[in-house]
Amino acid sequence: MKFDVAIIGSGLAGLTTALHLACDKKVVIISKKALLDGASNWAQGGIAAVLDSHDSHAAHIADTLTAGAGLCDEAAVRYMVENGKSAIDWLIEQGVPFTPDAGAELGFHLTREGGHSQRRIIHAADATGHVVQVTLEQKIRAHPNITLLENHSAVKLITRRIERRSVDAQAEDIAESDRSRNPMQCLGLYVFDEARDSVETVLADHTVLATGGAGKVYLHTSNPDTATGDGIAMAWRAGCRVSNMEFMQFHPTCLYHPTAKSFLISEALRGEGGFLKIPAVAQTDAGQRFMQLYDERLELAPRDVVARAIDAEIKK
Repeated sequence: MKFDVAIIGSGLAGLTTALHLACDKKVVIISKKALLDGASNWAQGGIAAVLDSHDSHAAHIADTLTAGAGLCDEAAVRYMVENGKSAIDWLIEQGVPFTPDAGAELGFHLTREGGHSQRRIIHAADATGHVVQVTLEQKIRAHPNITLLENHSAVKLITRRIERRSVDAQAEDIAESDRSRNPMQCLGLYVFDEARDSVETVLADHTVLATGGAGKVYLHTSNPDTATGDGIAMAWRAGCRVSNMEFMQFHPTCLYHPTAKSFLISEALRGEGGFLKIPAVAQTDAGQRFMQLYDERLELAPRDVVARAIDAEIKK
C-alpha cells in the first residue's frame, strides 16, 4: 500500500490532520482499535479558546503560563492561543454542534475549568470529545482521498539513513566516520492486521505520529486501554528525540468503585461551582472542603495542584 501521507492515530489530532491534507493528497489513517476507542472520545469538558470580548489573548496566555509553573514553551503557548478561535471556527464549519447560548456573543455557551480566569471553554453538553470525534469520523469515512485501517497496530517505522556527501574528501571521511549526524528518512511503517493475523507494509512519503500518551504505564489512570505509548516508542527507536517524559497528567477527579473500572468526572463540574470535600464521618456530616488549604483558586486551581491536594488528603 502506498500513500502520500500515513497518519498513525485516530484521535482528534489524527482526524483533523487527515481532513486538512486530504484535499490534494492520498491519506491513510492507522487506528489500533475502532475509530472511537481513543482518549479523544472520552473527553468531556470542552475546548479552551478566546471567544468573548471580555476575554483576551493576553489573559489566556498568562493563565497558561501560570498553570505551567514556568515550564511552558511560550512561543508554542502564544501560537495555540492566538489560533484557538480559527480552530473552533473550523470545527463549527465541519458541523460540530456546540451547546448554544442565545445570550452569548458568538451564540455558544462558555464554561470555566481549572486554571482559567475567564469563561472560555466551548463545549458540546458534557460529551465534547465524543461529539467532535463522531462529527469528524463522518467526514473521514465519506472522504474519497482517505483510507481508514481500523484494528491495525503500528509495529515499526521503516527508515533509512540519508547520506550527506561533503565537498572535499577530508570532510567526507569525517561524515562517514560519524554517521549519527546523517538524518533518518521515514518511508512508512509496518502494521499488524488483527483480522488477517498478518503484518503488512504501508509506504508513505510522509508519516505523522498522532498516537496520544502512555497513561496505561500506570495501574490507575483515566486514559483508555489504548494509551500505551506506541508512537513515543516507535519514534525513539527510529532515532527521534523525545522530551518531557516525566510530565504525566493524572486527571484529578474520577469515580471510584471497588469492583469496577474508574472513569473520568469532568472538570466542568468544578467550573460550574462543584466542591471537593473529604468524606463525611457521620450521616449528619456533610463533609468538609479542603482546597482552601492548598490554593487560593480553590477547586479551580490547575489540575496538577488539585491532583496533589487530593492525594495529600487521601494520605492523611
